[in-house]
Amino acid sequence: MKAIVISAYGGPEVLRITDLPDPVPDQGEVLIRIKAFGLNHAEAYMRAGAWGEVAAVPGIECAGVVEADPSGQLAPGTRVVAILGGMGRTRNGSYAERVTVPATNVVPVNSSLGWAELAAVPEVYATAWNGLFGNLALRPGERVLVRGATSSLGRAAVSLAVDHGVRVLATTRNPAHAQLLKELGAEDVLIDDGQLATQVSTANYAVDAVFDVVGNNVLRDSLATVRPRGRVCQLGFLGGFDPVRDFDPLTDLPTGVQLSFFGSAFVLGSPEFPLADVPLDAIYAKVESGALPPGPARIFRFDEIVEAHRVMEAGEALGKMTVMVD
Repeated sequence: MKAIVISAYGGPEVLRITDLPDPVPDQGEVLIRIKAFGLNHAEAYMRAGAWGEVAAVPGIECAGVVEADPSGQLAPGTRVVAILGGMGRTRNGSYAERVTVPATNVVPVNSSLGWAELAAVPEVYATAWNGLFGNLALRPGERVLVRGATSSLGRAAVSLAVDHGVRVLATTRNPAHAQLLKELGAEDVLIDDGQLATQVSTANYAVDAVFDVVGNNVLRDSLATVRPRGRVCQLGFLGGFDPVRDFDPLTDLPTGVQLSFFGSAFVLGSPEFPLADVPLDAIYAKVESGALPPGPARIFRFDEIVEAHRVMEAGEALGKMTVMVD
């Protein structure tokens, strides 16, 4: 089979197309013929070596059809999506024509969406759902600030929150992107200068929760943004991996404010965070109907993977990108 491998840790140019043997599923695994896969910042981190030694073939999600399921639970030809289960990190991932995935990380889909559209949903929407309604336990009428809202995960979070009756403040560093976020349903857009707590206080917004995709370099400010007994969930590292220097809960963590982390790359599909808890069929139906915004923002060919990674890292797509395999 054709597969894209990390030839050495580094920039997008280290991704190379090569031939590998077809994978064979063990018991408890499913063999999928991949039709399309989504692009995620996690794959750029893995490619660059930021997460240590990883599998040769990157890719943490895909859409395709079942070729074999030793358990007999999924018939050949079943349309499925797969998310993580070690893909791209501890086992070869979805940047290939075929992949084996733990059965717990494979979900049948009942949707007429095309393959590129199916592949644009699983990772970002499953992560956003867990962050919004798991860690942050948001309820209709509450207000969430989505920090890093123009990222594919941020856009999914804005869309899901609005769809569930949650009021959304969205942030971007680029004023030119404000209208895009308002079109997703954000009640207001704040330009992120690193001092959002001041902006929120000046505008007299009561923020119940922060969905933070930017990460460590704004953590103190995110904690200061929420109301007393508010919640902050960190879900990404768009601002870089440098740790929070000299963090002291006594002075940096406001009394009563809850801080949590959701690391989808390590837990989605596990017994503690089963994919069955994520209403993917309902999400796909809402994408089909237009209740949730359609994607992807851009579609690439398999042999355009280097350019696709360049665009992703440059933040030029303004939304989810997918790659067609078939």
